[in-house]
Amino acid sequence: MPLDPQAKALLDLMPPIADAGPLDVATMRAGVEAGTLAPGDVEPVAKVEDRTIPGPAGEIPVRVYTPEGEGPFPALVFFHGGGFVICNLDTHDGPCRALANAVGCIVVSVDYRLAPEHRYPAAADDCYAATEWVAKNGAELGIDTSRIAVGGDSAGGNLTAVVTQISRHRGAPSLRFQLLVYPVTDCAFETASYRENAKGYFLTQDMMRWFWEQYLPDAARAAEPYASPLRADDLSGLPPALCITAEYDPLRDEGEAYAAKLREAGVAATTSRYDGMFHGFFGMSAMIDRAQDAVDEAAAALRAALA
Repeated sequence: MPLDPQAKALLDLMPPIADAGPLDVATMRAGVEAGTLAPGDVEPVAKVEDRTIPGPAGEIPVRVYTPEGEGPFPALVFFHGGGFVICNLDTHDGPCRALANAVGCIVVSVDYRLAPEHRYPAAADDCYAATEWVAKNGAELGIDTSRIAVGGDSAGGNLTAVVTQISRHRGAPSLRFQLLVYPVTDCAFETASYRENAKGYFLTQDMMRWFWEQYLPDAARAAEPYASPLRADDLSGLPPALCITAEYDPLRDEGEAYAAKLREAGVAATTSRYDGMFHGFFGMSAMIDRAQDAVDEAAAALRAALA
């Protein structure tokens, strides 16, 4: 179908973004801080706290969102997107607030180390460490540590998939669910969705190539499953998943392929494609009705899994 009218109107308003190749990291990050992602309004949450937790290379900043009500609450450990290079706790503040309220869970948003200053597997190491910390120490935040999910969008979806694989390999922590929002699952650029949506829909093929170049210290490591989770030999025993994708997104096909591979391995995995949407729409619920539908779908899946 054509672009959703609200999505098209928003895309037309966004400042043009040059292909990432000529840009440097500082320029990309400055663009985000200037509001190029149009985050919109955010919801009030009963309590929001910034703190740090121990990580493999020092303290990891996190933001903890606590909803109204009496705990202990289930928890979602959330990893933001941004190509492993850009974005932070502030850029994804809106979706974290919305999910905390809609699910009735504590959301712990993780400000993992970014590339190229900290290349693969630094982000994955931080995200696993944060998830492990929540499982071991979450009671002090009012969390029921038997009910933990992980989730994220784009690069954060990659990190979500990787954290579930690491957790399975190491035997802990036990995770109830994984929320994969247009996840990066493979360092490859030859899918139909990459060809169809290479330019013109916010995220471009050239930008993704650039992001991967910043993240991977050695292109030969692209096949490692903690970089490209789609390439894992065995996905059995991973937590149930909801994979949300967008029609006009270069990442559409690799996200759907990962969900299909989960199902082939016996994992309960649902794919939900949002026709007419482009990459990044999930965080734009204040401006796009279908984005709110996606947040509602994610919240319903999380509520069911964390009940």
